[in-house]
Amino acid sequence: MIVRRFNCAAAVVSTAAVAAGLLTGCATGEEKAVPELPERICWNGAFAGSDVSPLLPPGDEVKFSRLAGRHFALTEESDSAICTLYIDGNTKFQASADLENFEDSIEWSSWDPAHPKPLAVGEKGIIWDTGAASYFICEPAKNPNSPGRYIELMITAHYAPDKSKLQAALPELMKEFMAYAQRELRCTGGAAPK
Repeated sequence: MIVRRFNCAAAVVSTAAVAAGLLTGCATGEEKAVPELPERICWNGAFAGSDVSPLLPPGDEVKFSRLAGRHFALTEESDSAICTLYIDGNTKFQASADLENFEDSIEWSSWDPAHPKPLAVGEKGIIWDTGAASYFICEPAKNPNSPGRYIELMITAHYAPDKSKLQAALPELMKEFMAYAQRELRCTGGAAPK
C-alpha cells in the first residue's frame, strides 16, 4: 500500500514538473523569427531576398528546392522553371515560369474561386489573396497557326503573416520577375513590364 501511494505521488510530482517546465519554456521562450535569406534568391538572382523576407512566416530553417539553383531557361525541352522556398520543410514562397507556344493557352480559370482582380503588369495579369500571375510576349507568333513564345509567370506566398503587406508587394515582385525573365530569355518582342 505504501509503495502504491509512493508511485502515485511520484507520478503526480513528475507530471507537475513536466507541466511546469513546459509553461516556463512558453513564458521565457524566444519568439521565432523569419530565417535570413541570401541577398538574391531563385535561379541566379530573380528576386531580392529583402523583398521576399517580409512576406514569410517565422521558422527555424529555410531551404530552396534543387531546381531553384539552376540557370533560368525555358526551351521546348524544358518549358518550365520553378523556385520553391521552404521554411521548416513547408512551401512558403514559390515562383514559376512556363513557356507557352500560343497566347490562348494561358488561362487562369482555376483561380476563379479565389476571386482574383486584374493586375496591370505585362500583357494581362491577375492578383488574389496569396499570389499573382501574368504573362508577356517573348516572341510573337508570325501567324495564328504558328507558335510563338509566350511566358507565363506566377508567384505565390503561402501563410504570409500580413496579407495586406503581401497584396502591396505582389505587383512590384511581378514586375521584378518579368524584367528578370525578359532579360534572361533575351526576348525580342512584346511589351515591357508596365
